[in-house]
Amino acid sequence: MEKHQAANRASSFLGLWPWLVVLLVLLFVGFIRVRLLNMPLERDEGEYAYAGQLILQGIPTYDLAFNMKLPGTYFAYALGMAIFGETPAGIHLTLIVVNSLTIIFVFLLARNLFGVAAGLVACASYAIMSVSTTVLGLAAHANHFVVLCAVPATLLLLRADDNRSIRALFFSGLLFGLAFMMKQQGMVFILFGGIFLLWRAIEEKSLFTRDFLRRGMVFLTGAVFPFGTFCLVRIVCGDFQRFWFWTVDYARWYATALPFQEGIAQLCKHLQQTFFISLGFWFLAATGLLLAAFNKHLRKPAAIVVVFWLCSFLGTAAGLYFRGHYFILVLPAFAILMGMSVAAWQDVLRLPVLQNVFQSLPLIFFGLLIYWAVFYQAQFFFQLTPLQVVQSIYAENPFPEAVTVGDYLRAHSSPRATIAVVGSEPEIYFYAHRHSATGYIYTYPLMEPQPHALDMQHEMIQEIETNRPEYLVFVNNALSWIRYPHSNLLIYDWATQYADHFYQQIGVVRSVHGRIVAVWGPAAEKADITNQCLVVYQRRMVDR
Repeated sequence: MEKHQAANRASSFLGLWPWLVVLLVLLFVGFIRVRLLNMPLERDEGEYAYAGQLILQGIPTYDLAFNMKLPGTYFAYALGMAIFGETPAGIHLTLIVVNSLTIIFVFLLARNLFGVAAGLVACASYAIMSVSTTVLGLAAHANHFVVLCAVPATLLLLRADDNRSIRALFFSGLLFGLAFMMKQQGMVFILFGGIFLLWRAIEEKSLFTRDFLRRGMVFLTGAVFPFGTFCLVRIVCGDFQRFWFWTVDYARWYATALPFQEGIAQLCKHLQQTFFISLGFWFLAATGLLLAAFNKHLRKPAAIVVVFWLCSFLGTAAGLYFRGHYFILVLPAFAILMGMSVAAWQDVLRLPVLQNVFQSLPLIFFGLLIYWAVFYQAQFFFQLTPLQVVQSIYAENPFPEAVTVGDYLRAHSSPRATIAVVGSEPEIYFYAHRHSATGYIYTYPLMEPQPHALDMQHEMIQEIETNRPEYLVFVNNALSWIRYPHSNLLIYDWATQYADHFYQQIGVVRSVHGRIVAVWGPAAEKADITNQCLVVYQRRMVDR
């Protein structure tokens, strides 16, 4: 009896050891993120944080913050800030939760396809890749929230296929639909779900049957439900037109504006920048795919992962911009490819002599790849301060300066005061906890060669002049504008004249050799504003 109980305890421990490895992975990545909790927000984080802040105040999305992104990440930020607080640390704690859940789901998905060892390899791969500076993984970008929805959706899709569960199929579609609501690129995962269902129907020769039609409609209903519900709410509230313009009409122009040749150049640039850190992973993936092609047990699940990766890459390629954080979308599929490759190599090395020794070689090689990835980025992970990390990654972007400006505005204005930031630094509104006097929290669209640019400039000017903000912040930084050769500079000329006529220059904030230098009060009136800086103006008393 005692021997039987001991055997059960041993069996229970053996069943738990993979989760102990997952826990170690979570603790390692969590340590890196916790150390950098107070990193200043970058531009996209500022947008999501400000929009989430407005949601917590009961203000509808797109009323005081215009942008082309769908609102899912705004609501996710609002939920995170409601739990952890409206601070950079609160936002980055939210990211830790999101990232940790995704790591767990990647483990479960890879284990479902290729076994425990592959699941652990995929789990470790995704963890290290998703925190990497090459994908700007330390910031809470929308793509982290997209894959949090897409990975469990894929797991549910596979389970729905195994047990023919209609309920699981609906919730799979629902999660894919939420991935789309987090950001438009999430649409590619709905595409993957549709391809998978079509593929399975062809395999089962059920393509033209009532069962396939029913399953397809259930999946599609789940996928459309989040977006359809939000559109209905906007229609009922009477402000659907603005939402549709920004998230569909303008977003369509933005996604087709970049020439193909320039997009390919952007991709090549990213691959070149990440070559030394990713070469070993690509080698393992390529050889693993080759081995899986000749392995009848791995061929089918490998094909699923390849399609998952191709659809993910379509999301990364949206608009051909190939920005670093877009590649977060491909990380789950790529991490699962790592797990599959190790499993494929272990299967090949299953030799009669010294079997355990040879089968450990792929794991050792993978361990060396992980060690190299961590070592290559050790300075960011373990040495630099949060401020230094932001300055190293984002160079001359004024993200640290925005903290100083936002804190000043919060301390020197009433809660009901409005401010206007002429530039693309929405994080200032978040830090200040003050409403914007204009919905144009970005000036990028105003500079772009798109048909609405000049109308947008006029509308921004009209909103600021009508709302008469107490403070005006002019962002004198090229990276906050990105002017094109034929950009109309009306907003520039207007801002200078408007500030001179109605406002007093009371602050100049800039970065000097990595140190934030702020000049306030009378001394700021004579401060140099020709170099990169944030200029703060206060409305003259007679004009308030």
